[in-house]
Amino acid sequence: MGTYAEYLKRKAQMGSTSGFEPLWMPDFLFPPQVYLTDWAIRQGRGAQFADCGLGKTPMALVWGQNVYKRTGKPVLLLTRLGVTGQMETEGAKFGIDAEISRDGKIPAGITVTNYERLEHFDRDKFGGVICDESSALKSYDSVRKAMVTEFMRTVPYRLLATATPSPNDHTELGTSSEALGYLGHMDMLGRFFTNKEKTSKTMGGKWRPRAGEEWRFKGHAEDLFWRWVSSWARAMRKPSDLGFPDDGFVLPPLETRRNIVEARTVKEGTLFDVAAVGLSEEREEAARTITERCEKAADLLSDAAPGIAWCHRNDEGDLLAKLIPGAIQVAGSDPVEAKEERLAAFGRGEIRVLVTKPRIASWGLNYQNCHRMTYFVDHSFEAYYQAVRRCWRFGQQHPVTVDVVTTTGGKRVLANLESKAVKADQMFSSLTAHMNNALAIDRSAAYTKDVEVPSWVR
Repeated sequence: MGTYAEYLKRKAQMGSTSGFEPLWMPDFLFPPQVYLTDWAIRQGRGAQFADCGLGKTPMALVWGQNVYKRTGKPVLLLTRLGVTGQMETEGAKFGIDAEISRDGKIPAGITVTNYERLEHFDRDKFGGVICDESSALKSYDSVRKAMVTEFMRTVPYRLLATATPSPNDHTELGTSSEALGYLGHMDMLGRFFTNKEKTSKTMGGKWRPRAGEEWRFKGHAEDLFWRWVSSWARAMRKPSDLGFPDDGFVLPPLETRRNIVEARTVKEGTLFDVAAVGLSEEREEAARTITERCEKAADLLSDAAPGIAWCHRNDEGDLLAKLIPGAIQVAGSDPVEAKEERLAAFGRGEIRVLVTKPRIASWGLNYQNCHRMTYFVDHSFEAYYQAVRRCWRFGQQHPVTVDVVTTTGGKRVLANLESKAVKADQMFSSLTAHMNNALAIDRSAAYTKDVEVPSWVR
């Protein structure tokens, strides 16, 4: 069982309360990147929410190199599948020693590995941890997420880097805060939010929100929330968010085309197709129209070189790979090494069309070599956003075309996805405005007003 002191030691956050003055700031970073990197090094434990193509990789590598120089201990850089090679290449490009490890060995000052291989490493050997595309942790099961948080808990320096903490649910910022050793997720909800039904449930002696609860800010808490977030995070969608010119950071045009295909067979018991209502009907609609949707996607990508066909089901991926000439599928059942090699091969231009799922390849990969894709709609805006941003990112030289494919029965799902896109854009704007405006708040004011306190408190 152990003593109570040992219990507290296991639960304690032993990270640094502050960072240090940068030891090295290279001239290959652009001014807004210098600002964010300098802030993150001085912060010690922080999050950089910089949009796709704004240089999260070089910023993370410079942060890691500074921690390595400061502590004399290596830094572990965690990435999604297929991204390790990009990190190693970027390190060599910028003269930073970053090497891949798959077995727990530490080959360089910055050791790069996948989240899936974290259990091979001893956290006591590292002075810092970088979580690349940290919001992707939500796509892992609870065991993997808990493993990452536990691994980071006693590491002195920590950096989270992602394009956005959550495109349409800022309550999930608590996950980032908890991983960095600040306010826990549930503590954050209790302090700043209330849920619509004002209900909760207990699981294993711990309070948990009910599934589907709608959380909103308490009446007084929105500004306070963003002040709190700004104490451990910085956000940037474009350099002007931080007061820098946007020269060189202008996105090319994005064309999103709706493709509604007709089902060859209607649902049993109906005379014609109507919009599916509810999860059960939506699943039935998706299963019944696989052939029609895959044929449409194959036709749309017939002249793409290269292109990406995003899918969500195994049978969709299998059929797309058969229908599209030159297509290679990356499936969840593939060995990790095979996934990494095929994803890297597509980035090198060796594969004409990549067929895969957003949860496999929509995080962290840079595919500016591609500007065509098809996407089967579902309710996850985050998956859609990340899939599109693999190609539509700063550095892309061509207009990007996204062909959204659905059926008459899937129109409600498409409408929901489009509605979430509007809300997410509003949330992004709010995040950058509130967070960066909060930096200018005067905290030097003296509070001298007397407050009457009830006698029972005195």
